[in-house]
Amino acid sequence: MTGFSFAPMSEADLPWVVENERELHAFPWSAGNFTDSLRAGYSCWVMRNGTGPVAYAVMLTVIDEAHLLNISVARAAQRRGIGSVLLDYLFAEARRVGAKQFFLEVRPTNAPALALYEGHGFAAVGRRKNYYPAPEGQREDAIVMRREL
Repeated sequence: MTGFSFAPMSEADLPWVVENERELHAFPWSAGNFTDSLRAGYSCWVMRNGTGPVAYAVMLTVIDEAHLLNISVARAAQRRGIGSVLLDYLFAEARRVGAKQFFLEVRPTNAPALALYEGHGFAAVGRRKNYYPAPEGQREDAIVMRREL
């Protein structure tokens, strides 16, 4: 898949990112979450095609580990392999800074994300009880997944 570019997320990207975050997620990150991630020096990326942004991601790298905190593809761009391309880019970035393994959490009910991650070599290694907010004040577990880089 060609025609995509990747750039570090900037504060100028935040209106688009936050708008898409709200459209995509029942419990979205706030503008403050993204601003804090930028200021903390996390690896924040925007993926673009020729017409503009199509996806974004936030990744934390510490010593030899990378942790995916957020990956999202704009609704109009979904089901075109963009998530896979972005994930592969993140793997390369993580390796570039010395990561040897990659972790993430995912909702057990998020079948498309589970399929994406399993298709990229992730395996479940644990579960975080009551990790995610859910409707009506409930909580949902997170599956912790890992893959070697």
